[in-house]
Amino acid sequence: MKNSFLLTVCLIVGFQLATSQIYKDSVFVEFHQSRTDLDLNFKGNKTRIDSIIDNFTPSPESGVRYHLRSVNVVGAASPEGSTDFNKYLSEKRAYTLFDFMKGRGLAADSIASFTFLGRDWRGLQRAVEQDNNVPYRSEVLELLKDINSKNGITDPLDKLKFLHNGIPYAYLYRNIFPDLRMSKLVVGYDRMIPIVDIGVANPVLLPFPANMECPELEFTYLTGEVKECRPFYLGLKTNLISDILLIPHIGADLYIGKNWSLTADWMYGWWDKDRTHHYWRAYGGTLGVRKWFGKKASEKPLTGHHVGIYAGVVTYDFEFGGRGYMGGKPHGTLWDRCNFVGGVEYGYSMPVSRRINIDFSIGFGYLGGRYLEYVPKDGFYMWESTHHLNWFGPTKAEVSVVWLIGCDNYNRRK
Repeated sequence: MKNSFLLTVCLIVGFQLATSQIYKDSVFVEFHQSRTDLDLNFKGNKTRIDSIIDNFTPSPESGVRYHLRSVNVVGAASPEGSTDFNKYLSEKRAYTLFDFMKGRGLAADSIASFTFLGRDWRGLQRAVEQDNNVPYRSEVLELLKDINSKNGITDPLDKLKFLHNGIPYAYLYRNIFPDLRMSKLVVGYDRMIPIVDIGVANPVLLPFPANMECPELEFTYLTGEVKECRPFYLGLKTNLISDILLIPHIGADLYIGKNWSLTADWMYGWWDKDRTHHYWRAYGGTLGVRKWFGKKASEKPLTGHHVGIYAGVVTYDFEFGGRGYMGGKPHGTLWDRCNFVGGVEYGYSMPVSRRINIDFSIGFGYLGGRYLEYVPKDGFYMWESTHHLNWFGPTKAEVSVVWLIGCDNYNRRK
């Protein structure tokens, strides 16, 4: 008799599991700007998380239990900042929320799926549709609809930033962008009622009746952002200190990822007034590598603090109507004439306009090699002595104007 009853129950359970309603519940958390750590004291995060945990706590009176069917996690970021950094933020925020809820029994690897939005343009459009105070709201909505419909807008953030001289963007940045820095978890589940009075050790769970009220939060999945082009970051620069000293300088800083960049510099000035024995000549260059760090560096490549190492060669010929100094061997090649330089550097690159940064750098290290002393006499230059230079101290000083080149390589005005 008992076995027949259990068989009947199992058949009923199997049928109702196949046809029962799957309920949904959700929770979202918000993050600080450019951050991925979960702050429970930030903007009501703890209250929302505690609420969904309470919803999933079995009721002693009804004995209702829950069977998870699906877990969907969405990570998002507000539109400001680089494409790569916003993609990283959205991924990291989604995993942060998933790991937190997994530890509380509301997520599982086997039934989890993820969506990483990067710049949440659709979320921004919905927020503007609900906010009548957005300046030039109709034009902003028209632009956002074009962005989300993929109508060939190659630089959507710039279009938004410079609409009506940035007035709408300033409002969005202050009032709407903070709500887009979020992650949302949606769980699908069955509500089960245990049968405990049939004389078995482990109760059988029946699906919760589908006609009973079970409020669920509305959630709309958002599609990914339009990726305008492959990000590329290059800074072309000239050192104003070298330029003022009449030794024209050009350099380049190429971002290679993970806050690292490669640098190359070259200077060349070959001036002379032979009649008065005035010579101002120097040329040479360096190669180096830099590591960028700090808040600004995380928001955009080639900006903020940086440290690095460099090495290079330089030669020179300086004379001002009297004793002269020449690096290396007269009439030789650069390698015959060069002195060697190398060291470590620290600097900071700050934005001053959309495509221009000013970079301040100082380097300390070693400058060494051979140099000659000579004097002009009877129409000739008479060699007097040869020396070896061994200098430890400042070997580099830059105040450089940097021109930012490449997709997504521009400064965002706050």
